[in-house]
Amino acid sequence: MQTTIEGSPTDTVRENAHRLLGTAQDYDPMMNLIGNARFVLLGEASHGTHEFYHERAQITQRLIEEKGFTAVAVEADWPDAYRVNRYVHEASRDTFAIEALADFKRFPTWMWRNTDVVEFLEWVRTYNGALPSRKEQPGFYGLDLYSLRASMDAVLRYLEKVDPEAAKVARTRYACFDQFGEDTQNYGFAAGLGLAKSCEEEVVAQLVELQRRAAEYARRDGSVAEDEVFYAEQNARLVKNAEEYYRSMFLEDVSSWNLRDRHMVETLNALVAHLERHGGRAKIVVWAHNSHLGDARATQMGQRGELNVGQLVRQQHGRDAVLIGFTTHHGTVTAASDWGGTAERKRVRPALTNSYEEIFHDTEVPRFMLTCREVEGLSEPKLERAIGVIYRPETERMSHYFWARLPDQFDAILHFDETRAVEPLERTAEWDAGEVPETYPFAV
Repeated sequence: MQTTIEGSPTDTVRENAHRLLGTAQDYDPMMNLIGNARFVLLGEASHGTHEFYHERAQITQRLIEEKGFTAVAVEADWPDAYRVNRYVHEASRDTFAIEALADFKRFPTWMWRNTDVVEFLEWVRTYNGALPSRKEQPGFYGLDLYSLRASMDAVLRYLEKVDPEAAKVARTRYACFDQFGEDTQNYGFAAGLGLAKSCEEEVVAQLVELQRRAAEYARRDGSVAEDEVFYAEQNARLVKNAEEYYRSMFLEDVSSWNLRDRHMVETLNALVAHLERHGGRAKIVVWAHNSHLGDARATQMGQRGELNVGQLVRQQHGRDAVLIGFTTHHGTVTAASDWGGTAERKRVRPALTNSYEEIFHDTEVPRFMLTCREVEGLSEPKLERAIGVIYRPETERMSHYFWARLPDQFDAILHFDETRAVEPLERTAEWDAGEVPETYPFAV
């Protein structure tokens, strides 16, 4: 049932906002909203905000403890996250979460190598360690496809262990990429423009071969065989999809975006099938940026032909999926000025006029949850902010805002009016210093 409040959108939000007071009951309404849903997609309006990471972790802990969720799938590369997965299951040589995160070497390292993620992973490991031996333990998995080289190496290591002859064949197939070294973008540019032979045939053949022999490998590789085969098969699938992604990224932005998000959903579905072979009904929390998890059909993205994880999961699972976005009005954020740049602690400028963030700020409620579909008056398209790993305030409107219909994009929104930057494990001098105030040297 929708609630209608006479007055401005700000009044409507203020009257319907569930205030977050830092108590154990803060997310009771969210637990009721989620109900028996199998997929809870928890977004973020930036890749560098402490409150987004911390509150996602708090919600996820409740979902694990109270609703039996057994996997966290994140916007991260499959092989890097799988090392973390082994850690939380006490199946690796890593002693601490900081060590388990060591494979996250690709820019932006702070996205997963930060203090909030460490705290959450230590909680998961402790929680798993206290479970009865037959109880299914929550895991941690990556959905993204940027790890082409690392995934090829993982496939080869696995095959060398279970089938050395097959490893030789795989190495020959993957040698197609050797002339480009570690630079996968060079491969994409050359193959996409027809300047070099595509490796599509080779990577597809390798995936098909591994899938064909998966049952055989599972039988010959001992008690952990099924997990190891699944890990290897996912790496082979990632190589196949990443090859296509890199070929497409220099030709059409929409095509490469759609390939990436389709891959994430394909990985999510494969994870569901794998978990359900081990136990009952799989229930998964997804962590990624709002731009991936809010329904693209309700945004400017959808108008230009882009789809995303949120849209695809909704289409496939209907009410079994709950989409939750995060917003902020001002504060600080960890981000770079350019791709591959140093992590900086930057000031997030106050939200622009005619944005949802401005409406939320004007309520004067510092932290709240809003169940979108219960509130009228927000369906008119408005600006919504998105900060990725790069933040350029000098081009704020063009770089960091898009049009959206928030009630159709998300089932609920969590707003934190003032936020602070997530703390990287590797703090730089630039991060410690923070951004120089615009009034420098007067600081007034």
